[in-house]
Amino acid sequence: MATDFRDGKTFPRRGRDTIDGVLWLNRVSDKARAAAAGTIFDYIYPCPMDKGVMERWGITPSEFEGAIAKYKTDEALVGWLLGRVPKDHIARANDWLLNEKIENLDRQDAEEGVPVG
Repeated sequence: MATDFRDGKTFPRRGRDTIDGVLWLNRVSDKARAAAAGTIFDYIYPCPMDKGVMERWGITPSEFEGAIAKYKTDEALVGWLLGRVPKDHIARANDWLLNEKIENLDRQDAEEGVPVG
């Protein structure tokens, strides 16, 4: 989990990558951890995409930040999320990302040097 983005060459994980079927969690957790550590550089947490996903999950940024502070591993964090957020909320957030925000995902990949798609 890279959480120091100050070199301008290290990036949060891709938003389209999943962990236990949840899109965006890897990326938002990287950014939230970096924000807490003061190493976020020019990324924004919570950005409008972070907020949109969290809204669909039914959690607030402050609730997510509390989980980040408590659950230090990806496995523990996704366990917290899956225990708190109904599957249909996760599906709604995934659908929003893959349909309404796909251009944003493609742009992020291109900006971070990842082949699109």
